Amino acid sequence: QVHLVESGGGMVQAGGSLGLHCAASGNIASIRHMGWYRQAPGKQREFVARIAPGGPTYTDAAEGRFTASRDNFGTTFSLQMRSLKPEDTAVYFCYADSSVRSYWGQGTQVTVSA
Repeated sequence: QVHLVESGGGMVQAGGSLGLHCAASGNIASIRHMGWYRQAPGKQREFVARIAPGGPTYTDAAEGRFTASRDNFGTTFSLQMRSLKPEDTAVYFCYADSSVRSYWGQGTQVTVSA
């Protein structure tokens, strides 16, 4: 079992920066990759970034503006976001995949004003 707790997020003006963090506990060794999704009001949850052994990958909307990383202990992974746009407004969820299932954080709100 893996438990994920997110922190960070909040409100920022367009062009600003925010950082999200996800603290993992439990069976950390079972995690194969982790990352971030987001869900804007009235829309489906969409992929943002993934941290895998080969390196991070990003959706086109995040590429060049967002940086996903994981600490050396594997207990915290982060999403640094810059040049934020109003369309980045969403609830952001961290996730972690083991070989048998996915785990999700509770979500944290990011609001970008014009």
